[in-house]
Amino acid sequence: MSTTTQYVNISAYKFITFDDTAEKKPEFLAFCKDHNLLGTIILSPEGINMFLSGFREDIDAYMAWLHTDPRFADVVAKESLSSSQPFTRMLVKIKPEIITMKHPLIKPENGRAPVVEANTLKRWLDQGHDDSGKPVVMVDTRNGFEVDVGTFDNTLDYRITKFTEFPQIIADNKDKLNDKTIVTFCTGGIRCEKAAIFMKDIGYNDVYQLEGGILKYFEEVGGAHYHGDCFVFDYRTALNPQLEETETVQCFACRAVVTPREQLSPEYVQGKSCPHCATHNATQAGTKKTAIA
Repeated sequence: MSTTTQYVNISAYKFITFDDTAEKKPEFLAFCKDHNLLGTIILSPEGINMFLSGFREDIDAYMAWLHTDPRFADVVAKESLSSSQPFTRMLVKIKPEIITMKHPLIKPENGRAPVVEANTLKRWLDQGHDDSGKPVVMVDTRNGFEVDVGTFDNTLDYRITKFTEFPQIIADNKDKLNDKTIVTFCTGGIRCEKAAIFMKDIGYNDVYQLEGGILKYFEEVGGAHYHGDCFVFDYRTALNPQLEETETVQCFACRAVVTPREQLSPEYVQGKSCPHCATHNATQAGTKKTAIA
């Protein structure tokens, strides 16, 4: 094992027909355990999605092993570094979708929506329009609590609580947006890829997905036109535009994101409570009463 104190954290996905997930699951799990990797891998008939962390040589060995399968030979992972392991266990799961949208006819393997690279998007945002002169509208496909940690300037945020809500909301707003150039985005590219395809399918004229999502944008151009940090689904909670772990945490009790300023509140007790807990508990109580009624 390496003597370095830095962990390499990777995320990657690919939409591809994957009909032997049950046979491959123990192979993925065994390889990752043999190389001291922690994280989550999702295997699905529509592809693979992975979030892993380990020392450099073990991550490199995993990627080399993954590439021996022709279906995944072109998978490129996004990377960040951390001084501690952001995961606590190694999971390999089989699911119907690698990101749940509940629109089975959306098949990225059959053709992606147009992509916009980070440098091109920055140039569009710098100049205030795309290369044809049309205004650019950024559409965040993430959940509301993720958006609250950070997002692009002047972004449309529909405050969704789960990705399955996105199709109906974006369909309802088609008439307001269809004369604009739309760029969908998310953390690593997977949600905005499905979102952009859905929007093309229902008749949006000019829609792009941000290639590689926010994390790739940070990697290539930094934080231009972005305010705040990027929520990630591991123990780091959020990364800044330099792909460094921030002081933002997630409340153990109510799962709300707690900023450094909110951590100064007397209501914040690490591992027990935060300023958001009262609101969360009231909402949960109201939901229960409605259900009983």
